[in-house]
Parts: sequence; C-alpha cells; structure tokens
Amino acid sequence: MTTNVPEKLGKYEIKKQIGRGSMGIVYEGHDPFADCMVAIKVALSESLKSPEAGARYRKMFFNEAHTAGKLKHPNIIEILDAGAEGEICYIVMELVEGGQTLKQYCYPENLLPYEQVVEIIFKCAKALDYAHRVGVIHRDIKPSNILISKDMDVKISDFSIAHLMTAEASSTMPMGFVGSPRYMSPEQVQEDSITNQTDLFSLGIVMYELLSGKHPFVADGFSRLIHKIINEKQPPLRTYRSDIPDILEKIVHHILEKDTKKRYKMGLNLAADLSLAFDYLEQPKEDLAEKEKFTVVKQLDFFQGFSDAEIWEIIRACIWQEYETGNEIIIEGDIDDAFYVIAAGAVEVQRDKKTIGNLQAGDCFGEMGYLANMERTATIRAKDFVRLIKINGTMIDQLSVGCQLRFNKIFLRTLVKRLSLTTQKVVSSSN
Repeated sequence: MTTNVPEKLGKYEIKKQIGRGSMGIVYEGHDPFADCMVAIKVALSESLKSPEAGARYRKMFFNEAHTAGKLKHPNIIEILDAGAEGEICYIVMELVEGGQTLKQYCYPENLLPYEQVVEIIFKCAKALDYAHRVGVIHRDIKPSNILISKDMDVKISDFSIAHLMTAEASSTMPMGFVGSPRYMSPEQVQEDSITNQTDLFSLGIVMYELLSGKHPFVADGFSRLIHKIINEKQPPLRTYRSDIPDILEKIVHHILEKDTKKRYKMGLNLAADLSLAFDYLEQPKEDLAEKEKFTVVKQLDFFQGFSDAEIWEIIRACIWQEYETGNEIIIEGDIDDAFYVIAAGAVEVQRDKKTIGNLQAGDCFGEMGYLANMERTATIRAKDFVRLIKINGTMIDQLSVGCQLRFNKIFLRTLVKRLSLTTQKVVSSSN
C-alpha cells in the first residue's frame, strides 16, 4: 500500500516520485513562492494507522525535521519546511539534482578512484564533525543515506532516527535497537551508550566498502553479523585490492576500532588524516626512493638518536611533501594538528604579512598545532624549493612504543628549546 498524494501539499506542487525509504516516499516538488524545485518526503500512510505504532512512527518521522533542521552545512541535506495536511505528514528538503546514493559505488565492478573515495569520506567527516558539535548524532550512516550529485558533491541525508544530545530532546528520541545493523558500531548493536564515535564507525564501514567493494563484516545471519561487529577484526583491505596504499589501510583500521578509546575521537581528526592521505595520493610518481629518504632523515638534527629501525618506521608512517618557491605551507589562523620537519630547502615565517624569521633543513614548525590543535599563529611560506616531512598524532600512533617514546622525548625537547628562545627574544626586546 502507498500513500495517496494529492497534486499539492500546502504550497508545494507535487511532480513525480523520485525515491522510497523505510520512513517514507520522496517526491520532486515545486515551491511556487521561491520558484525552485524541492524534495518532499511523505510519511507512509500504512505506518500511521495503528494508534500506538503510528504515534511512534510520526514522532520519528518529524524527528528528522527537528534535528536536521538545526544543521546548516554544505554537505548535509537542508530541511526547508515540514507540516501535515489532513492525514498526510511531509518534510520539505533541498533537491539534489540527478543525485544518486553511494550504494552504487560499493560493488567491485564499479569502484571509484582512491582520490575520489578520500574526498567523499573527507566531506562526510567534516559534515559529521559539524553535526556532532551542534549536538546531533545521525545513528544511521550508510551508503544509501549519502547522496552524490552530478558533480560528485556529497550530501548526508535521512536524520529520521538522529539523536539530539540535549536534555529536553531525550524524551522525544526513538530509543532501543534502531538503525541498520550492517552499519552499526559495537556499542550500538549492544544498545550501549552512543556518542559521535558511533557515526564515525559507521562511516568507516562505508569507506571500507567504497575501497574494496566488500562489507568488512560479512555474515550469513543476524547473530553472526552482531558477533563479528563486536568481536572480530575486518579483513585487511589488501585482501581485496593488493595496491591499496598503506595510509588508507591505517585510517580504516583506526576508524573501525572496537574500543572507542582507540577510535577517532572527532570527525575533524579523521578529516585531518584523510587530508594527509590525499596529499600522499596526489604526490607525483617520481617520489623520493625510500633509501634516499632514509639517508636524508638520518642526517637531520631532529632525528639524531633514532635507531635505523626507528627511522624506517618514521619514513613509512609520515607524509613527504614538496613546495615550490613562494607557496604557502600553513596559513595564519587555520586549525590543524600537523607538525613539520624541513628535510631540504628553507622557509620564511610571517606574521601579519611581515617576515619574522627563517627556518632551514633540520628545523621544525607547527609544534603547537600538533600538540593542542590550535590556530596557526603564523604563515609559513617556501623560501625556495622545500621538501617537508609532515607528521600528525594519528601517524605517530602507528609507531612502535619505543619509537613513540623517543619521538615524544625529542619533540618536547625541541618545543622547550623553541619556547626558551622565544622568551629570550621577548626579554631582549623589552630591555
């Protein structure tokens, strides 16, 4: 049975059906006042018939307008209006022209290039980070709830079971085992307390599918699926694609950690690593050979005291970047958690567009951003051709314990030295 939809709902003119989901049928409509096309989701009439179940369904249906209506982000479907006409409940959203879902790109025969997958997940991570900071947990991230426009832009949709993290919203939230089990986190399938990290785990499953064309927790039945999500590690991506870059394997491993203490804390942390991955994938093929990198790193002051084995760990964990003369490396006011060691060349440090210093091979910069994810206090620009080693916390987490301890010791020593020099300059200038 389907909903009998009139030619108009409120001011909106109904044109044609363009989709159907568990919470309703989606139509293309026209807003005559704004003179634009919109998407109109209409609640399934059969779901509203039972007094008890119908009331719960209606609450869940309008939960989307209540939660997603608080969100204004370029990668989240915008809610424009909501209402009821007679027995028909509807929500009006922006229309993604020619939009398809990510589901079509989760099959081995139709996978996207690595760069596109990274870009898509990066946008999703940034959008979820925004939603989480506003207080909204989606709870149903899956390929069919992520739309892709004709020009491959991303829109997260369907906030019908989203959780609004406020005291006044708790009583209106649909509780219990809700969502799509194949994309649930361990804490979600166990009906434990959920946080923003639940959405990140679900996004990790989506990323795994986009990269491999396979689900990370393939199971014959429901109970076996739940067991795998809670207890078993996903097969390495190289099981399905031998050419998968190490950096993508590491990111997927981190995002699908069962223990939330080991999983990405926020979408911004995931986005930072994806940015590093994109930098790596965009590198020209004539990149430095590993042996040459080893020789360069071994000679740098920062890495004096590291064993050969630890230097190899650093080389394989970090991202190497190159910049031409005049290119900006970091920009004053930006926020990220990267830390850089200059492998070759020189950079100039600018504040308020004035040069305040220069750094050479072996020097480092970005310490405070790496340490506390703070706003950049200066712009760093390549003075000539520059080769950099780019490091962030997630990459360091992949190192052995001994290598991590040595790195942290030298990093802190470098930071103290930098702060000491800064203090001396301030004292000298004040005398």
